[in-house]
Amino acid sequence: MAQGEVLAFEDYVRTRQEALLRSARRLVPDPVDAQDLLQTALVRTYGRWDGIADKSLADAYLRRVMINTRTEWWRARKLDEVPTEQLPDASVDDGSEQRADRALLMDILGILAPKQRSVVVLRHWEQMSTEETAAALGMSAGTVKSTLHRALARLRQELESRELTSREAVARETGGRREAGGRREAEARREAVSAREAASARTSGNQRRAESVPETGNTRRNGSVRSAAPAATGRVPAQRTRVTANTAAVTSGATATTSTTAAVTSVTAARGHTAALRDGRHDERGRERCAA
Repeated sequence: MAQGEVLAFEDYVRTRQEALLRSARRLVPDPVDAQDLLQTALVRTYGRWDGIADKSLADAYLRRVMINTRTEWWRARKLDEVPTEQLPDASVDDGSEQRADRALLMDILGILAPKQRSVVVLRHWEQMSTEETAAALGMSAGTVKSTLHRALARLRQELESRELTSREAVARETGGRREAGGRREAEARREAVSAREAASARTSGNQRRAESVPETGNTRRNGSVRSAAPAATGRVPAQRTRVTANTAAVTSGATATTSTTAAVTSVTAARGHTAALRDGRHDERGRERCAA
């Protein structure tokens, strides 16, 4: 390689080293492995530096070399197995939040204009300087700054709007659940009150029926039939009505029998008195005949 090409390559590495290292860190998580990956890619690119006609595509060429190198390392990795009685706890990082943030970022980047999106990606994704971004996009540094400012304001506004929408959705869902819970609680209270009222009504009915039954001890005393009056007004059962009617009939029969007996006694007494008067008159007539 010519001396001029070597100097150009060294100047390129000093200028783009930090950006290329950030790209390597995205390929491998360990910082030391990222540095080894970048050094390996630079060594491989150094031997073919003369073949890169357009030096503006050197970044893309180096990133492709790093990706291929990382793939070779992954295929040549060694799996060391050590026998053990107790298996170690395998820690798995939960990257769900990172994937969700990445999906959200890619989604909101779609609302930007192509020029704004390019500035945001180069400045914050590739972490290029303002001058490097301006040179890559063919615009002035002032235009890059103003475009980046408007793009970030638009992204911030979109994020706030989506967060507000998400909070409102959560609030509506929570309010709906509370309202449903309140309705269920009110229905449960109404059912409990209805159950208590039904139990109270059944208890009152049983008490009224118990009070309406006549006492057995007062039904018959000293050979006379007496009907027990109901303790409370209300509907008398059919059986009790028949018992009361039978009792009244027996009482009426006894009264009629007594009246008949009294009448027979009176007639007998009257007949005896008449017979006595008749015998007295016969005796008096006999005595008169004897005296004559």
